[in-house]
Amino acid sequence: MSNTRRKFIQESLLASMAVSLGTNIVYGKNIPFDLQLLGLEDSTSDQFPGKSSLMTVLNDRPINMETPAHLLKDALTPNDLFFVRNNGLVPKNIDIDNWTLTISGESARKTKTYTLKELKSKFENVNYNLTLECGGNGRKEFSPPAKGNQWSTGAVGCAKWTGVRLRDVLKDVGIKSNAVYVAYYGADIHLSGAADKDPISRGVPIKKANEEESMIAWAMNDEDLPLLNGYPLRLVFGGYPASCSGKWLNKILIRDRVHDGQKMNGSAYRIPCKPVSPGATVEDEDMCIIENMPVKSLITFPKTGATIQLSQSLPISGHAWTSSKEIVKVEYSIDFGIQWQESTLSKSANKYAWQNFEAKVKFPQTGYYEVWAKATDSDGNVQAMLLPGWNPKGYLNNACHRIAVKVL
Repeated sequence: MSNTRRKFIQESLLASMAVSLGTNIVYGKNIPFDLQLLGLEDSTSDQFPGKSSLMTVLNDRPINMETPAHLLKDALTPNDLFFVRNNGLVPKNIDIDNWTLTISGESARKTKTYTLKELKSKFENVNYNLTLECGGNGRKEFSPPAKGNQWSTGAVGCAKWTGVRLRDVLKDVGIKSNAVYVAYYGADIHLSGAADKDPISRGVPIKKANEEESMIAWAMNDEDLPLLNGYPLRLVFGGYPASCSGKWLNKILIRDRVHDGQKMNGSAYRIPCKPVSPGATVEDEDMCIIENMPVKSLITFPKTGATIQLSQSLPISGHAWTSSKEIVKVEYSIDFGIQWQESTLSKSANKYAWQNFEAKVKFPQTGYYEVWAKATDSDGNVQAMLLPGWNPKGYLNNACHRIAVKVL
């Protein structure tokens, strides 16, 4: 290609990119010919419908994707950035007009089936901001390594969910006095393709199912659920491992016993009932089901590697969440946890919504620093400074989130 032709194409591309960015590109003439500008990166993914290409893909069979911490800055996590944790294959050819939810079980007074239209019209529609977090979020920090998806910090998000209260639907069906658990089944497909196998079928105690904020949801941030997050119907239980919030929901059982579905037994979503030494082998009968998730926080601005001048203050911000009523304090440290300063904390929209925090940090001299964040909730639970007790599957890591900062 001649230099004249190359120059013409480059000038045309610069003009087009400037229009897309809405501003002049300073030093645009210096851009290497094939360089893709950061502000013009494709933010959508063809391979994973409805999800940003900026997410980190851990697996594609089943699909598991997390969100880099600095992209979780919004008060409500955008749908295209909400993490994905699947155990099976995403259902195909969903017929929303004929989608139904059947409720039955040993402790159901009758069996009833509802269409989506009936759910929306028969029961009070509600909205709650609820945080969902994978029980294995932070697993990659455990040593010795724990088996499973090596999540870092991004298997979490908080969205506005629209639907009906689960307890209202259960009441309409009727609950016997011997009810112990509420379990779900979905339309997702086992990785083998076998129709007689469930990829996952978990549940929650009846008390949790009857909480005000426990939902059957069809919308997320005022839009239909993303396909990878359970379209057209799912459960949402704030404060419990996200695995309890079944997706592609088509069946609920009211059970007279602890549910025994797939991923309810063995070591799945269980931790040792008593502390064990790192690397220990724990028998299944010595493992207890995870229920309430621990208090936790995440710094979403700036991302690790920030550089500032000594004369500057560093603004930090992020979120904190808990399975208790609310977060009451978020502190930060720049001296590896010796001294702590309190940040400004927003009020909770409702129980199980994450809360935003922010602060301005000053540094005493030039050099390398780590900024740590630590949350405390209304029950007095304090986030662990370092990695909490080891467990075989690497669950419930609520160690302080840390970012590195260089002061010049």
